[in-house]
Amino acid sequence: MNAPFVVRPLVPPVRSGRDELLLAPSLERRRLQCYFGLMAADAAALFLGFALADYAYMGRAGLSEATMLAPLLLPIFLTIALYNSSYSIEALRKAPVGIARAQAALLISATAVVFIAFYLESSLVFSRRAFTLGVIVSSLVLFLTRMQMRTFVTAMCGPWVINRLVIDDGGPKVEMPGAIRISAAAYDLRPNLDDPHAMDRVGLVLRNIDRVIVSCPPERRPAWAMTLKGANVDGEVLDDVVMALGAQGARVSHGHGMLLVSVGPLGLRARAVKRLFDLVLAGSALLALSPLFLAVALAIRIEDAGPVFFVQRRMGRGNRFFRIFKFRSMTVAQADGDGNVSASRSDQRVTRVGRFIRSTSIDELPQLFNVMKGDMSIVGPRPHAIGSQAGSKLFWEVDLRYWQRHCLKPGLSGLAQVRGFRGATESESDLVNRLQSDLEYLEGWTILRDIKIILMTLRVLVHDRAF
Repeated sequence: MNAPFVVRPLVPPVRSGRDELLLAPSLERRRLQCYFGLMAADAAALFLGFALADYAYMGRAGLSEATMLAPLLLPIFLTIALYNSSYSIEALRKAPVGIARAQAALLISATAVVFIAFYLESSLVFSRRAFTLGVIVSSLVLFLTRMQMRTFVTAMCGPWVINRLVIDDGGPKVEMPGAIRISAAAYDLRPNLDDPHAMDRVGLVLRNIDRVIVSCPPERRPAWAMTLKGANVDGEVLDDVVMALGAQGARVSHGHGMLLVSVGPLGLRARAVKRLFDLVLAGSALLALSPLFLAVALAIRIEDAGPVFFVQRRMGRGNRFFRIFKFRSMTVAQADGDGNVSASRSDQRVTRVGRFIRSTSIDELPQLFNVMKGDMSIVGPRPHAIGSQAGSKLFWEVDLRYWQRHCLKPGLSGLAQVRGFRGATESESDLVNRLQSDLEYLEGWTILRDIKIILMTLRVLVHDRAF
């Protein structure tokens, strides 16, 4: 019987004795036992699910049906479950991940059985309703058994499932909850590539460790990297340059090391979907709102003779300039083409018509033409004038991450606007708040999220931050 697993966040110094250098028990066998346990529990869930469903649907006769359907489905399910990593370290660590993958395997395997039986005109005969009901009940039982197995996995392997070690060799302090932490000096660990005894000592400390992170000064990083390469562990050497550059990956190419510091936020398929959505929505809106456009244009001309539209240079996707269209809300003589001065509540430059169309966001509607041109999107970070300031600083002087928000097309509305971060940027925090929302939007685009933001925008078209 395996002893219960105990996490030791901080291990005291040990100076001698090969066996005493063992920091943690091996988890490989325990993880393997957990995989087999999950497979057995999943198989039992399928048999039990089909038995319950078919018995409820057909009585005792349904039990014989279940004994035929469950074995038919099980091999296909296990094959797909092994392929989609339903039995993996991540599935052991995160119950929702394992459950989602197992449910996906069940759905795919059930579809495969239906395809074989019905579309290929198999001689196998069974009740379609019983099979469908069995899959549904099996899905529920599978969910429950996976949740119960979480206790078994934790008891066997601990909450982290792998042994993680942080070696402090004089570099920045690393905080990793649940990890074992040791001092290289206290354990006499030296990445001396000319000393087999030093390499042996490091190897003894790394026994049974699955992942190790070394924090050391820059001059010792190459030696530690070479030491870890032969240690049969997932090894990492701390380098805060990666964080400073915001690197997302690394590779070696043409004899040089490359850090991946940026990727396009949307793939070709996502860009096509977003563009089609923009064209349909913007085109429909222009047709529906054409009477309002004519009325607003007439009102602007009557109050303050001059151009109906206000055209201004703003920063768009790829940090490139484009010309944005708005209904003119200020007098011709006092219009601020570069946006050096934000409008205020008592701004004398704003006309009476301008104050109304600002407070109702009508002044933004001509940007639908920008959407049709491809300069903007319906949803995205709002474009700013190049002279815009937060407090007494230009936007990019407040936070250099400001340039990062331009990897997507700017939008008529965005996550920042529906959260109330709009209007004048009277202080630096006004910019930081909307910048955080813009960067959050960039992290994971979906069309459903865009639709949600549009619906939320309809609730804040009239607001007290527009002046």
